[in-house]
Amino acid sequence: MAKANRLIDETSPYLLQHAHNPVDWYPWGPEALGRAAREDMPILLSVGYSACHWCHVMERESFENPEIAALMNASFVCVKVDREERPDIDSIYMTAVQSLTGQGGWPMTVFLTPEGRPFYGGTYFPPEDRGGLPAFPRLVETLAAAYREKRGDVTRAAGQLARQIAQVVSSGMEGGAEPLTVEVIRTAGRAIAGQIDRRHGGIGLQPKFPQPMIYEFLLRAHARSQDPELLEMVESTLSRMAEGGIYDQIGGGFHRYSTDTYWLVPHFEKMLYDNALLAKLYLHAYQAAGGDIYRRVVEETLDYVAREMTGPEGGFYCAQDADSEGVEGKFFVWRPEETIAVLGKEDGKAFNDYYGVTRRGNFEGRSILHVSRSAAAGEGGEQTARTLRRWKERMLAARGERVPPGLDDKVLTSWNGLAMRAFAEAGGALGRQDYVERAGRNAEFLLDNLVRDGRLMRTYRNGEARLNGYLEDYAALIDGLLALHEATLDLRWLRESISLGEAMMDLFWVEAESRFYDTGRDHEELIARPRDYTDNAAPCGSSMAADVLLRLAVITGNSDHRRRAAASLRSVRELMTRFPTGAGHWLCALDFYLSTPKEIAVVGRQGDAGTGSLLSEVFRRYLPNRVLVGSDGPAGSALPLLAGRDRIDGQAAAYVCESYVCRLPVTEPGALAAQLVS
Repeated sequence: MAKANRLIDETSPYLLQHAHNPVDWYPWGPEALGRAAREDMPILLSVGYSACHWCHVMERESFENPEIAALMNASFVCVKVDREERPDIDSIYMTAVQSLTGQGGWPMTVFLTPEGRPFYGGTYFPPEDRGGLPAFPRLVETLAAAYREKRGDVTRAAGQLARQIAQVVSSGMEGGAEPLTVEVIRTAGRAIAGQIDRRHGGIGLQPKFPQPMIYEFLLRAHARSQDPELLEMVESTLSRMAEGGIYDQIGGGFHRYSTDTYWLVPHFEKMLYDNALLAKLYLHAYQAAGGDIYRRVVEETLDYVAREMTGPEGGFYCAQDADSEGVEGKFFVWRPEETIAVLGKEDGKAFNDYYGVTRRGNFEGRSILHVSRSAAAGEGGEQTARTLRRWKERMLAARGERVPPGLDDKVLTSWNGLAMRAFAEAGGALGRQDYVERAGRNAEFLLDNLVRDGRLMRTYRNGEARLNGYLEDYAALIDGLLALHEATLDLRWLRESISLGEAMMDLFWVEAESRFYDTGRDHEELIARPRDYTDNAAPCGSSMAADVLLRLAVITGNSDHRRRAAASLRSVRELMTRFPTGAGHWLCALDFYLSTPKEIAVVGRQGDAGTGSLLSEVFRRYLPNRVLVGSDGPAGSALPLLAGRDRIDGQAAAYVCESYVCRLPVTEPGALAAQLVS
């Protein structure tokens, strides 16, 4: 093994994967930037993440090659960044790569001046000329020579790219005179409907990404309009995903995306944020439409996260790799004789028929498990469900004997907030107290370990929290804590969310510009202050912030929260109407903003049957535009929604208000149901 480089002292599993490369890697920071400035050396910036298949390929081909490493070390200060730890660095330089090439992705390779200004970039580069891509060693030599011999050209290119980055950061968020109306929701719904694959579900043809926020919006649009076509598009997509190879039919949970139009062949990495968002989406589909398949997927997905993605302290891990033993997907695929060896001849043959396991296979000679259309059409009944559970238990145990994919066991605050909400909300809706307890343990862990001197941190591993939290970290944690309060009525979680909301506004909101930035006012100075305003694989920080501010405004009566959320929504009106697939969470927040939310207060002791029955009446319904708060008595009276509310004759009571009008308090679930549906 090569001598360790400077990455050996990092906590990121991705950086540690490169700690024994012959490349003289630096982490991003003062040491690397200081050397570049002192020695007038350009910077070679490489950005990726631990579950990225092509990142591993480029490492094997180039970064582990001593000759290529020597070329890099001779002319560049080489800096390696984990995009999950540093979304600010990733965002800034991805903008540069997209400006240069018209596309982006990972691994990302960018060449910078000592001041950090990019002058050239791309994604994956092979070790030799291949597929229209230049050989990485030749590229390194060419750009090093250009920096030495054509400094003026490099400086001009860097200046132009820096201006383009600044323009992108400042564009798209200027606001406008057009009002925010229901027509924005209708326009966005029509545009999305035009992109849905009506045969196989999903957006477009291939590759297909889950994009849960889009379907969250369509569920809301259906609840608003009762248009059956909107619900059918959601149900079609969710059913096909649940039957496809993108879903782990044995272990639960979703892979990153499908390479084909049928949801069959995935890239096999599993990300925490995907599974948190999809578990929540399937839960909402279950509330809105019923269907045992949706409930099963919720529970199997969250059980997977609890089993394989949870640390002993209560934090949720980031990702599982696509590769096992250096082969993509090896852990997840099967041959017919392998399943028969586990289940026996009769059950094994039936299993193979049900999940499409054949001698020919559908992925490099093996089979990705999926539910055939004929099997899905015939599925039903408790006997079938029991058989499937028995098969899955035995196959999961057998798969556990294989070499597992690599695990990225760092904890990211924002992704944990998303998972916390999924566990808390599912726990309340499905009567799974173990889920609620897991969400509570996660909240305790985050607040105990990722808050330093009142400042929320971004990442944690091996007992060490690092890096100031970003806007998305604050907003996602607030979201998770609000859901946990709803599930437990514990006022601690509500108070923590309110306090974090104030801190979020102080750090990330610029009043003079009426906008959020992704980095806090205490962040290191970069060539631009990043501000991502599109919803991609996960909601952007700004859309999550607008969403939680709207709910906090109802809870606290703070009109500034609503004003700032409205300003954020107005700034992306054009995005929501012209590019709604990039604004899924924004559209959900807009739906809340344009609604008259039901304000529900439940006063009763957690664990009492009466309190539980009232909460169950709320949780079992799809009520996307409602706010729920609770307490066990007058202790919560400082909050407007709890002021003057108490139990009635010793019984748990529910208070429902809407449009500035409050109903009489009720103690019976049936009476509460009547108020919720009217």
